[in-house]
Amino acid sequence: MAKRPPGGARTPGAPHGDGKAAGDRSRPPRPHSLHRYGQNHLVDGNILRLIVKQAAVGADDVVLEVGAADGQLTRPLLERARVVHAFEIDHRYASRLAKLGAEHPNLQVHPGDALKQDLTALDPPPSALVANLAYNIAIPLIMTTIAGLPQLSRWAVMVQKELGDRLFAMPSTKAYSAVSVLTQLACRREAVRAVPPAAFRPQPRVDSSFITFVRRASAAPGTAAAAGEVPPLTGAEYAAMDQLVRRAFGQRRKVLTNTLAGAARAGVTLSRDDVLRALEELGLSPAARPEELAPPQWVALAQVLGWPAGEAEADEHR
Repeated sequence: MAKRPPGGARTPGAPHGDGKAAGDRSRPPRPHSLHRYGQNHLVDGNILRLIVKQAAVGADDVVLEVGAADGQLTRPLLERARVVHAFEIDHRYASRLAKLGAEHPNLQVHPGDALKQDLTALDPPPSALVANLAYNIAIPLIMTTIAGLPQLSRWAVMVQKELGDRLFAMPSTKAYSAVSVLTQLACRREAVRAVPPAAFRPQPRVDSSFITFVRRASAAPGTAAAAGEVPPLTGAEYAAMDQLVRRAFGQRRKVLTNTLAGAARAGVTLSRDDVLRALEELGLSPAARPEELAPPQWVALAQVLGWPAGEAEADEHR
């Protein structure tokens, strides 16, 4: 697997080999790491085996792997999954993946950048994302698959520790952000495993986390949740929350009465007084800021505001 430092380019997600010790000469040498891809390969076979176990891929799963490299993670996934869709942007691995595909008919190789391809067109559609994600594509890919691939129900991803912390951060913490709210509205975390820099060659300058989370059950409109829990949302409701939360966190240091005033969706435009009344009804401070609201409170705020799950209108704060 590959891991990259902050600011680097996309990291291929699969390590070299098949879990054998570093230095194994039974395979051709791996291409040298490219700075623009931030390629740091996982060389600790024990950690690879633990990662595969934590991913919990089953025989009915269709796996989306972004960053297959020379297929070290791909191989054990192929042994467990019905189909693996493997994306790889680095053309130097094309022949290796083609050879692996010839050996495993359940492998579909997709050259190029996964974020520039239509993931909804994958056939069969993926049910799990298992990958080592580079810093600058991790958030876009996770959010794209949460919102755009409703049949995808499980994520098992290697990310920088800072990002892993951010996905499931608590309110009123530095790491808590729009991404935290939107991830937790759709998913619940299962497990996190720390992965030190020493597990990679060359060693990155940051720690990593392998994190697994699953999609919350979908719901019919109006379905209620237990007190204190994130209510299940329909796809349309999630899209509405995405717009509202991103607008608010676009100016996270400002109070919600200022950041949400003027937000428009499906014919509804919020005023400052609308937001004040909603905060009062929910027992929240009129000076509340975005990072102070937990995910269930965001849903409650949207409901009190009458924020519709219809088609969004143009919004300059998006």
